[in-house]
Amino acid sequence: MSGSKLSNPAEKDKPFDVPLALTVHDLPQPSEVAQADERRTRSGRIKMLLLLLICLAPVLASYFTYYVIRPIGGTRNHSDLIQPPRDMPAVQVQDLKGRSLALDTLKGQWLIVAVAGGACDEGCQNHLYFQRQLREAQGKDKDRIDRVWLISDEAPVSETLLPALSQATVLRVPLDVLQGWLSPATGQQLQDHLYLIDPMGNWMMRMPSGMDVEKATHVRRDLDRLMRASKSWDTAGR
Repeated sequence: MSGSKLSNPAEKDKPFDVPLALTVHDLPQPSEVAQADERRTRSGRIKMLLLLLICLAPVLASYFTYYVIRPIGGTRNHSDLIQPPRDMPAVQVQDLKGRSLALDTLKGQWLIVAVAGGACDEGCQNHLYFQRQLREAQGKDKDRIDRVWLISDEAPVSETLLPALSQATVLRVPLDVLQGWLSPATGQQLQDHLYLIDPMGNWMMRMPSGMDVEKATHVRRDLDRLMRASKSWDTAGR
């Protein structure tokens, strides 16, 4: 038809050109990233410290009960508390057959430790006797305690002593290692005492020198209280 305008269908269906909408996100500033990392690091350290305190709480509580609260009212401790406790050295030692082993394999039990040369004079034999008696006196708790004799030299051990040592652990440890870990009371020698080691390998108590029946009776009471106080976290056997 003359004068009429026809529209192009292709143009009608052609989409309009619309600009894309872009969203721009701001990048974090380096200082903000550093502060966030510092907060995470601080939080992680706090969690680690809390976990460590939770693990140590039963041990600390038992020591506190034994030395501060003292379940038997008015009873004086006859052994010396070692503060802070001294950790067992990580060294290789030898048994009586010359076999090498790590000293820290003794961890996991309470240890009553005697120290003396292999010749084992009268004082040494006296300690080995009371060591055995103190363990036996703990009754059902005795399985939580091991007897240990640490020999400070290369002298041979008399065959007559071996039957009494059948249930004890006997190891040769260099004297300088022993002196770096254990120490006597003022005016005493290393071999004058029996020493108590906790299941984590810490030397934590020194028994009085010149052990006799009367002193052993008092030490047994110290051990009684300590075994009761630690029962919640310590069990027999490694």
